[in-house]
Amino acid sequence: MSTSVIAPTAKIGAGTRYGEFCYFAGHVKIGEDCEIGHHVVIHEGTFIGDNVRIDDGAVIGKLPMKAANTAVTKDQEFPPARIAAGCIIGTHVVIYRGSDIGLRVLIADLATVRENVTIGEYTIVGRGVAVENFCKIGCYVKLETNVYITAYSELEDRVFVAPCVATSNDNYIGRTEERFKHFKGVTIKKGARIGVHATILPGLVINEDSLVAAGALVTKDTPAKKIVAGVPARVFRDVPPEQLLENQNWKD
Repeated sequence: MSTSVIAPTAKIGAGTRYGEFCYFAGHVKIGEDCEIGHHVVIHEGTFIGDNVRIDDGAVIGKLPMKAANTAVTKDQEFPPARIAAGCIIGTHVVIYRGSDIGLRVLIADLATVRENVTIGEYTIVGRGVAVENFCKIGCYVKLETNVYITAYSELEDRVFVAPCVATSNDNYIGRTEERFKHFKGVTIKKGARIGVHATILPGLVINEDSLVAAGALVTKDTPAKKIVAGVPARVFRDVPPEQLLENQNWKD
């Protein structure tokens, strides 16, 4: 006798296998040839494409929580979570309702993806990464271990973010009503790279193919194709030509 609970309206594709103590809620649709581990919870209406791997203890389609004094979690109806074909979802990952995960994305163990988030195809979301709500992550992005992407941020294609990078969206640090007019995350343009333990202040733009050095504190927009370093970050020199995205001969 199976220890898993599958709602009568859930649909599971041919060749899909799942482990013990799973729960698949009503109107869940799981594609063909998926591999789903033990203790996986998939909430109401979630769509999962073909050939998706979901590891033990993952939670997909979770409803957001709203604290009484939160400034960014809104009361709204969220569409079901969607995970496209070929994705890999690690152990104890939490993906909220209202998220849309593109083709062949990898989301590593212990990562969290909030509501109103889109993640483009072939992106890697590393171990312990937190992507807050109202974010757009492009294609072929790499977010390394313990990166924090604040709400209302946008990362374009081919962005690289090294471990333990922190971003922010509130210059008022939670005080005075004025802050509600100015919430804004970061924008990281195509091909930009952020070094380990860098910090980016609210509303700033890291421009195309810019490189933020390890440990830098970014307090103003960075110029395209320049390296910035220091506290506060200042222009150090040009990005070497062989390092520019335009010289990598990638198809996309």
